[in-house]
Amino acid sequence: MKHTLQFLFCTAICLLVTYTGVHAQGCIAIKGDGPFTNMEHTTQDTSYKGWELTASWRYFKSFRHFKGSDEQKQRQVIGNEVINHQHTFDINLTRSFNQYWSVSVGVPYLVNTRSSLYEHGGKERHNSYSQGIGDSRIIVNRWLFDSRKSNGNIQVGLGIKLPTGDFNYKSHFYNVIPSERPVDQSIQLGDGGLGIIAEANGYLGFGSGFSGYSNVYYMSNPRNTNGTRTYRETLSATLANEAISSVPDQYLARVGVNYTIAHVFTISAGGRIEGIPVHDFIGKSDGFRRPGYIISAEPSLSYAFKRVNIFASVPIALKRDRTQSVTDKENSIATGTYVIGDAAFADYAINFGVSFKF
Repeated sequence: MKHTLQFLFCTAICLLVTYTGVHAQGCIAIKGDGPFTNMEHTTQDTSYKGWELTASWRYFKSFRHFKGSDEQKQRQVIGNEVINHQHTFDINLTRSFNQYWSVSVGVPYLVNTRSSLYEHGGKERHNSYSQGIGDSRIIVNRWLFDSRKSNGNIQVGLGIKLPTGDFNYKSHFYNVIPSERPVDQSIQLGDGGLGIIAEANGYLGFGSGFSGYSNVYYMSNPRNTNGTRTYRETLSATLANEAISSVPDQYLARVGVNYTIAHVFTISAGGRIEGIPVHDFIGKSDGFRRPGYIISAEPSLSYAFKRVNIFASVPIALKRDRTQSVTDKENSIATGTYVIGDAAFADYAINFGVSFKF
């Protein structure tokens, strides 16, 4: 579940599935091309008419392993943790027609590196890579009220996520046959689905420079599977139904408080939750996905002058939870014992960007 209208974006959940002590899968529940359209600060001038270009960058490193919400510290001691480095560069162009209506188009570019043992025969650590255009999005937004007559407002949006990213990107793998394989789902450039995006953004002024903000985002991916081979069935017979990648939904919710100084400098503090569900809202949910969620504290800063806005945030993980997948639940029933995979999460993400009105 996924995406929204903000100057800031998704933190990473890196999920790692293990059904035995031998094989482990590391990956990210929240893709790098997640929500970029959430309104970050509620001091934004909603009456502006014209174009706005936003360029942003996000980075995170996932390596810390959890099983459910319990950290598996032995993974780093043993040295078989999966490590993902992900950079996302995003360009978002918004056209505001009046104080109510706007349209945003966004295109991400991703650069990913993934280090693991299990994907390269289990004895030697090697890297796999992916780089290129991710899934793009088009969203139509409308403010429900005239912001010039109120100290608060709600914006609703509806859009689509286009499958412009390669969802079968291949890299070289060592000590396995074939050596050219699709990279892990966590660093694929796209998911292959035509997504339906729904979002809502709101703010409320409290006076004396204080205001509150909220963002809610959901992306529904009706497509079931995308045909990309995972090779998970080669790790264990219990993973046979995960041989092909699923096309999952994604969600995000944020709430917080802003304090603005002299109408140019804004300090924000808030919280966010984002994740991928076990089952999609529309359509089937077969194949391989890594469900889970992360709850983060989100401090951020913004500086606006003339028609330029510079912003940064560092969402910091408070709770990371790799929930049971469909396969976990099926194996729990088959064995009569509780089965859940472990997962690798990021501690934090770094977000930075600049927007220009023209």
